[in-house]
Amino acid sequence: MNPTSPPAPAAFAPKGAHLIIRHARASWAIAWRLLYKMLRNPAFLLPSMLMPVFFFTAFAGGLVAVSNSPGFDYPSYTTFQYVFVLIQSAVFGGVFAGFSIAADFESGFARRLMLGTRGRSALVIGYTISALARAFIVWGVVTVIALLAGAEVTGSGLDITETISVAMLTNIAALLFSCGVAMRMRTMQAAPLIQLPAFLLIFTAPVYVPRQLLEGWVAFVSDFNPLTAVLEASREWVIGGSPEALLAYGAAFALAVLMGIWAITGLRRAERAA
Repeated sequence: MNPTSPPAPAAFAPKGAHLIIRHARASWAIAWRLLYKMLRNPAFLLPSMLMPVFFFTAFAGGLVAVSNSPGFDYPSYTTFQYVFVLIQSAVFGGVFAGFSIAADFESGFARRLMLGTRGRSALVIGYTISALARAFIVWGVVTVIALLAGAEVTGSGLDITETISVAMLTNIAALLFSCGVAMRMRTMQAAPLIQLPAFLLIFTAPVYVPRQLLEGWVAFVSDFNPLTAVLEASREWVIGGSPEALLAYGAAFALAVLMGIWAITGLRRAERAA
C-alpha cells in the first residue's frame, strides 16, 4: 500500500465506535444523576406532578357543564381535559428539567460537567432523557387519576402509542427550549423566561372547548399555535377517531427541530462562557 494513501474507512471504525460509547455513557450518567436526585427527593418531582393534577381536577370537575354547550361534540369532558393535561404535563416536564439545568449552572456543577465531557452535547441528551422520564412518571399518575374519574380511553393500542409519541416530541421540544434559555443565562433567574412562554403556548390552544367554539383573539391565535394540532390529534386518538396525524407530527417535530437549534446555540454560548 502506498504510505501516502489515506487509510481505509474501517480503520476509523473502532475509534468512532469508542467515541459513540463514551458519549452515550456520559449522557446516561448525567440523566441518571438527575433521576436519582428526583427519586431520592420527591420535592424535585412533586411540582411537575401536582400542577397537572390540579388543572385536571379544576377543569374536569368544575367545568363539566361546558360539555352541554351547543357544538361541543366530544364524547366526554373528562377525557377532553385528560388529554389536555397529558400534553400540558409533557410541556411542564421539559420546563422543570430546564430549572434543573439553570440550577446546575448557577451552582457551577454544569461547568465541571462541561470540563469533564468531551462531547458537550451529551449534557443536552442527558437532560432530555431525564425530562422524558419525569414526563412518563407524571403521565402514569395522571392517567390513573383520569381513569378513576371516568375518562373514556377507547382508542386502540396504536392510537395510544401515537398519542404518547407526539407527547414525547412535545416534551423534548419544551426541554430543548428550556435548555437554550438556561444555558444562555446560567442562573435560576432564567426560570420566569422558561415558564412564561410555555404557559402562553399552552393556554392559547383549545383548552376548555373545541377550537370551533373559541371566540375573539384566542380563536385567531389558536389557529397558528402548533400545540393546537397536537391537542386535537391526541384527543381524537384517545377516543379512536381519525385525526390529522401528519399535521400533529409535523408541528411537534418542527418544534423539536427549531428548539434543538436553539439549545445547541445556547450550549455554544455556555461553552464560550466556561
